Amino acid sequence: MARLKTGVLISGRGSNMAALAEACADPGFPAEIVLVLSNEPGAAGLGRAQDFGIPTAVVDHRAFPERAAFDAALSDRLEAAGAEFVCLAGFMRLLAAGFVERWRDRLLNIHPSLLPAFRGLDTHERALAAGVLLHGCTVHFVRPDLDDGPIVMQAAVPVLPRDTADTLAARVLEQEHRIYPAALRLVAERAVRVEGERVIHRTGWRNDGSLANPPHP
Repeated sequence: MARLKTGVLISGRGSNMAALAEACADPGFPAEIVLVLSNEPGAAGLGRAQDFGIPTAVVDHRAFPERAAFDAALSDRLEAAGAEFVCLAGFMRLLAAGFVERWRDRLLNIHPSLLPAFRGLDTHERALAAGVLLHGCTVHFVRPDLDDGPIVMQAAVPVLPRDTADTLAARVLEQEHRIYPAALRLVAERAVRVEGERVIHRTGWRNDGSLANPPHP
């Protein structure tokens, strides 16, 4: 099976992009990154992508008076690079419905909470303020509404009594780096499909009951 040609959108340091790139560096991994694209010319993740030998590009949102024109430019660059699939990895711009529909069921995001809880920003602070006992991260297919869409994989971490937003974020980030490549593998191997607004896993995959989802074998 041909490797799934994937574009990655970033705005900052690109730590989740780097986790994906490390996985894709294995020739046996079923996906490859053909472009890392940023809306921020100074994004540190661009340099990290170049260290992996991945082509990079910038589409600066400030150059576009309308969001639709910016989104169209993003799509055009991705398609010119041969991308068949897109992963959002710390991309800090809201994408319009037109972009999301153009890439429907070919667009993944990772969010630092157990969705549908704590959509939006400041998830770790809000989890602590709410007094939840479990927090975590979610990989999901993207829909036009903020942090919405069919869930592919989640990982949970306990909230400890002395946690701060920073310590909690660090533990969640470890799980982000683990499950995002695992989720991309599931998609690239066609081990998941979307029916309605739910993800159906291929027969044979089961959550083993651990606190954090296991990677797909």
